[in-house]
Amino acid sequence: MKRRLLLLLVFALLLLTGGVALTLWRSYGDPRSTPFLQWARGNNATREALIVTEREACPGAPFILPADGFIGLLYGDPRGPYSASSPHQGIDIFSNDAPGRVPVYAAYDGYVTRESNWKSSLIIRVPDDPLQPGREIWLYYTHMADQDGNDFIVDALPAGTHEQFVQQGTLLGYTGDYNGNSPRTIWVHLHFSIVLGNGRGGYLNELEFANTIDPSPYLMRPVSYACAPRPTTCTPDPGCPAGAGS
Repeated sequence: MKRRLLLLLVFALLLLTGGVALTLWRSYGDPRSTPFLQWARGNNATREALIVTEREACPGAPFILPADGFIGLLYGDPRGPYSASSPHQGIDIFSNDAPGRVPVYAAYDGYVTRESNWKSSLIIRVPDDPLQPGREIWLYYTHMADQDGNDFIVDALPAGTHEQFVQQGTLLGYTGDYNGNSPRTIWVHLHFSIVLGNGRGGYLNELEFANTIDPSPYLMRPVSYACAPRPTTCTPDPGCPAGAGS
């Protein structure tokens, strides 16, 4: 009876602490998880050492990193709350600060849409993919609100915005910890992904991994789970199997 009660308490704790606890639970056996565990267990100095603070693009990269922070969950990442059958569709850039404090920028020139029901998200249409000319891609940003859904997106981009042009480096808002109606709490971060167009002037469902592209060659950083474990480093060749043509 006591054992069953203990298991129920552990399960309840996982539900209450949400994605953070589940991520840690699944991370211990993964050799790529050392920096993530350092972030989770570290003090302020340890966290600061993991943060990327470069506002200029890496040499040869068309995109700038959209926010300063620790790139903790990678593209194609199977670690919790994701899985091998449903991997992470983008990258998560974690902030070592409170919600609404760390700026988020346009990674590339494009046209912003913010759907009328989006509390923490926006998407930027890039008419001409810089790595595959002639292809339209979309840059998706989310978690830019507090836990109650109060957004940190700039006033110039209210809900209902459609095709508002922004230049690379334009301030879009600030990182947050909004997670919709999910019972899982999350750390303050920006989720950023590259989404394929649907061929009709719109975008595909970002929640489906097959509809997204590896950001590594666009950032010239190995931010794919399949390649290198140090996404903080600019590199002339990210060496990612998914690559720009995926």
